[in-house]
Amino acid sequence: MPLHDPAHAFVPYPDVPVPHASTGPLTGLCFGVKDLFDIAGYPTGGGNPIVLARSGIKTRTAPTVQRLLDAGARLVGKTVTDELAFSMTGHNVHFGAPLNGAAPERISGGSSSGSASAVSNGLCDFALGTDTGGSVRAPANHCGLYGLRPTHGRVSLQGALDLAPSLDTCGWFARDVQTFARVADVLLDADPAPLPAQVRLLKPIDVWALSAPAAVAALEPALRATEAVLGAAQPVQAQLDSFEAMYWAFRYVQGREAWMTDGPLLERYAPPLGAAVKQRLDWCKTVTDAQLVPATAFRARFRAHLGALLGRDGVLVMPTMHDIAPLRGDSEDAFEDYRNRSTESLCMAGLSGFPQLSMPLASRAGAPLGLSLLGPAGSDRSLIALAERIAATLPAPIYG
Repeated sequence: MPLHDPAHAFVPYPDVPVPHASTGPLTGLCFGVKDLFDIAGYPTGGGNPIVLARSGIKTRTAPTVQRLLDAGARLVGKTVTDELAFSMTGHNVHFGAPLNGAAPERISGGSSSGSASAVSNGLCDFALGTDTGGSVRAPANHCGLYGLRPTHGRVSLQGALDLAPSLDTCGWFARDVQTFARVADVLLDADPAPLPAQVRLLKPIDVWALSAPAAVAALEPALRATEAVLGAAQPVQAQLDSFEAMYWAFRYVQGREAWMTDGPLLERYAPPLGAAVKQRLDWCKTVTDAQLVPATAFRARFRAHLGALLGRDGVLVMPTMHDIAPLRGDSEDAFEDYRNRSTESLCMAGLSGFPQLSMPLASRAGAPLGLSLLGPAGSDRSLIALAERIAATLPAPIYG
């Protein structure tokens, strides 16, 4: 870990040299890695002391991390994650709460809290995270960063701890779109389904209606700037059946898979857990086949629904989150309400498996707000290219 970590973003492991190429497309950049990924010479702790104790020192580095090293990037350290990657607040009872570099009085968001904190505080140029239910997009929104939840399976998670494998993805953060795109050139091969030069920009008015009115007002200039580059956004309805139906389909699938992943560990070792994480996992244990089967069928229907809406050239433009980050001192009830409200829109990319890119284009009350582009499966690099075009027309953010 870095000798100086004022943000408490890194796990305090002893420093172990990790070789990297002397030249490559990422030469001159340094990065952090969420402590779910294996790195030779380090344990993989998953934000929990029992997982850490059972880990042992790894002898192999996860392929995605190795690609970055081979491209010339220098590893700074492993970053704090919310416990078992199953939270969105950035609070870990064992390792603390990394500081939000753009709004220190507000949460960093999770579960890729340390990665977002490290980048937003300037402790590294970019950082790897994972996103199951919003764990890259939420911290990107809160910390004023670019952050991608890629097409499911697009970036390898081999050598990383699971949460819900059919929903888990590997994403990353950067403060500027140029650095973000350099990392994309290494981690993403050519798009299997690139967007055309002229896209159909779509404004899901039902998703916008989920946001706080003050957040919508704050995002309007960024929306207008996006439309100036990509064309006027056509209003559409993106939900299927209802946001409540989408929310519960996502929760049941995630819950069953999370229990299949972590249940054996919990039942054998009864590890210490934060109260909110424990409550969530206790609920996961109760998910029944009668709940899972229709949820899985709904997911297939939603993927087809969103695929038909987007076609090969459609891009949704929408708020990343319903508002700015909550304050660090908010109550647990307030955090739970925030998580549930956030899941209503965040679950769209999770249920479909489609890519969503959060861009730090707005602010409210001195805190960042993200505007997202969500495109068809396999359009990840095309979305980043669109973000580069949009960013070129806007001033740098005023926060941070």
